[in-house]
Amino acid sequence: MQISPSILSADFANLESELRRISNADWAHVDVMDGHFVPNLTLGLPVVEALAKVSPIPLDCHLMIEDPDRWAPQYAEAGGSSVTFHVEAAADPRAIARDLRAAGARAGMAVKPRTPFAPYEDLLPDLDMVLVMTVEPGFGGQSFMADQMPKVAQVREAVRRHGGEIWVQVDGGVSASTIEQCAEAGADVFVAGSAVYGADDAAAAVDELRRLAEKHHH
Repeated sequence: MQISPSILSADFANLESELRRISNADWAHVDVMDGHFVPNLTLGLPVVEALAKVSPIPLDCHLMIEDPDRWAPQYAEAGGSSVTFHVEAAADPRAIARDLRAAGARAGMAVKPRTPFAPYEDLLPDLDMVLVMTVEPGFGGQSFMADQMPKVAQVREAVRRHGGEIWVQVDGGVSASTIEQCAEAGADVFVAGSAVYGADDAAAAVDELRRLAEKHHH
């Protein structure tokens, strides 16, 4: 059970110290948005490169961008230890996943709430993680979509059939009140933004989320 706090909710003027606040987490979740694939603009390659140099924990880059075929491998080269592209934006998802692994990163594939997972199940051999979005991607602080839990369970079941170690990540509205249903459905990597960075003690919030998730570890 891994916790990946989203720096989308952090203080962008002080990212190095904000990363230190979550040094007990498993990953730092970095939301890359291009203003095209999603209506928000956050940060890109130069910032990821700078973060990778100072982060006490590995970077989990979530690319909400157009043309991931071209850009995703560059995020691996910039220091992303896990790089997740959106299948809706991908011309050749299998090639992206292989390029990411070749660049030394874990390959993740994300699906938006209205995107079904079944058509992409045959990509599992080339993936290290599937991200099921539990909000419409674009902005932090949105409310959790419990109706995505059957999809999480469906991905977990497909992973079980496929074998191998493929993580199932959830992102969006994950908090102390929603993380248990995510774990119950089969998620094992949890992205939390405001639930961690909105807390007085971010590290304590990370520990508490992990404790809640582990109650449901299968």
